[in-house]
Amino acid sequence: MTIERKPAKPKKCRVATCRASFVPLRLGQAVCSPACAIIDAPRNQEKARKSLAEVGRKELRAAKERVKPRSQYTREAQAAFNAWVRERDAKLPCISCGRHHQGKYDAGHYRTVGSNPALRFEPLNCHKQCVPCNQHKSGDIVNYRIELVKRIGQDQVEWLEGPHSARKYTADELKALKAKYRELIKELKREAA
Repeated sequence: MTIERKPAKPKKCRVATCRASFVPLRLGQAVCSPACAIIDAPRNQEKARKSLAEVGRKELRAAKERVKPRSQYTREAQAAFNAWVRERDAKLPCISCGRHHQGKYDAGHYRTVGSNPALRFEPLNCHKQCVPCNQHKSGDIVNYRIELVKRIGQDQVEWLEGPHSARKYTADELKALKAKYRELIKELKREAA
């Protein structure tokens, strides 16, 4: 069984000085002859240059992605997680001092990432905290614990304080975490709007 094609409809040449009628031989043909194509070429140069530059940027981005160390994936996943915590707790006061203010907020970990890396991405371990409490008072951990017990309960706080097995994330797991928390941020912003 053969499929019959419809004959192509005649078009007018795109070159302003020619405007001759022709039947295109190829899909997307806009000029009638090679001579008109040469005249029309400058029209497409900028578009072609941008297209080549985009291909170059994509290749560079892919090359950077291939040589990116796991620590970079960790930083990116941590940044996405921290942004999600700040968005999740946007309406709540600082967990340590209980103040609302116009300053900058951090995502303060109850059990620090250095002392307990297994809880780095644990939502129960991280809450919105003002910069003075988190950075200048080393987390103001006493007041943090008092408020944390009120928010999540004594048994959850004891679980956080208990022993946890070490966890080393792979690059793929970190990419997945980053994507997950970025998506959760979008959901929270949609709900808030």
